[in-house]
Amino acid sequence: MRTVLITGASRGIGAACAREFAEAGYRVALNYHRSEDQANALCAELTAQGCEAMTVQADVADSAAVTRMVDAVKERFGAIDTLVCNAGIAMQKLFTDTTDEEWSRMLSTDLSGAFYCARAVAPDMIRAHCGCIVNIASMWGEVGTSCEVAYSAAKAGLIGLTKALAKELGPSGIRVNAISPGVIMTDMMQSFSVEDVAALRDETPLCTLGTPGDIAHAAVFLASDNARYITGQILGVNGGMVI
Repeated sequence: MRTVLITGASRGIGAACAREFAEAGYRVALNYHRSEDQANALCAELTAQGCEAMTVQADVADSAAVTRMVDAVKERFGAIDTLVCNAGIAMQKLFTDTTDEEWSRMLSTDLSGAFYCARAVAPDMIRAHCGCIVNIASMWGEVGTSCEVAYSAAKAGLIGLTKALAKELGPSGIRVNAISPGVIMTDMMQSFSVEDVAALRDETPLCTLGTPGDIAHAAVFLASDNARYITGQILGVNGGMVI
């Protein structure tokens, strides 16, 4: 049985990924930072359905915490076969108003967090000559967007990390890909007005917005044997908004 570690798994895209991987027969390690109650509730839900699941707290921006998290998962489930780097924060703010602390926090969470997690799981994957890493990027990392400069930069870095890591780890049988979501209806959309959401929907060629499940389906596919010859790719799940 395979084991997946999903960061930021307490809600939204992370929770949808947890449910999808559980349905696919994985043991699921649910990482959370502050949302302990939500993570525990999801763990109980998956366990009730027959999935082996656990929760593990860590701020992915803290490399030492990431090491402890990976060690805890390995102690319970053994080697981690699949890593889904989903943990992230977003911020809408003028570039000129962004503070040093906000910039640093964005990069530490959305970019460095994925680096720390990948670095922690890679040695076991290299020894086993197999493994899969899926990073959750963003279409704004591909094309950038106004008033989200820090977020766009962090996600662009994550895309670069994905491509470079795929080349470095490929000879060890490890695949590294990223999903680049479009507008997905998660908690991050709560700050948008009804009018803004409608406008985004109208701008999307498919005339509908995405769900966390759309991203979860893509993540399970990229982790599966059906994607055995796919690495270093950025899979756009965006309804056609970025082509």
